[in-house]
Amino acid sequence: MMHKTKQLTALRNMALGMALAAALSCVPAVQAQTVTAVMQSGLRVMDPVISTAFMTRDHGYMIYDTLVGTDASFKMQPQMADWKVSADGKSYTFTLREGLKWHDGAPVTSEDCVASIKRWAEKDSTGQVLMTMVADIKVVDSKVFEISLKEPTTLLLSGLGKLSSRPAFMMPKRIAETPSSKPITEYIGSGPFKFVQSEFRPGLRVVYERNNDYVPRSEPASWTAGGKVVNVDRVQWVAMPDQMTPINALMNDEID
Repeated sequence: MMHKTKQLTALRNMALGMALAAALSCVPAVQAQTVTAVMQSGLRVMDPVISTAFMTRDHGYMIYDTLVGTDASFKMQPQMADWKVSADGKSYTFTLREGLKWHDGAPVTSEDCVASIKRWAEKDSTGQVLMTMVADIKVVDSKVFEISLKEPTTLLLSGLGKLSSRPAFMMPKRIAETPSSKPITEYIGSGPFKFVQSEFRPGLRVVYERNNDYVPRSEPASWTAGGKVVNVDRVQWVAMPDQMTPINALMNDEID
């Protein structure tokens, strides 16, 4: 019963995050504005590798991106990268799509992604199993890297595109090289929103602003796959002490 309750809670929280993402994608561009939302708890832990908290995961989806996305049919789709598989199924060559930039303006490189995969795999249970099947990860050039497997497995793509706690978010190499036992202290991704450090109040308020350099994929949005089109200027998550307070705030048009 407890296991079933946890599953239902996880699905509910994931549905909330997906619903918010869908809402942000549906607001007409001419009505660009700040969306204020009350989430299920306050955001305190910022490192999506260190924590499995759903709030930390949702924060990750706001500012980071993944190499692989999962669509509504649970199929793995290209997100930051496309890939080719060798005839024997043991080699995956990933090519980063054009236009990817970190929030500080630097281009996303294959070295960044390799470092991010390695840090994620040290902590994540799926990543740990996956790495026992990996023979080598090597950088080919600034846009291409290759993962060689000891044996064919579907776990590579499903692991890199996993939905729930601790997704394989990509970070700049200098940040991804932080030991997985220590939390990161710089929050720069390549995702559709930028984290506004100056307005962050742990557990109380977190603010994101639209990343104008983000280039969405051309495919329709489908869960974590497809084009992540942002039509609002800012999003802020605020914490409220009990369930009735946000209900009243919603009825009074104080939150969205």
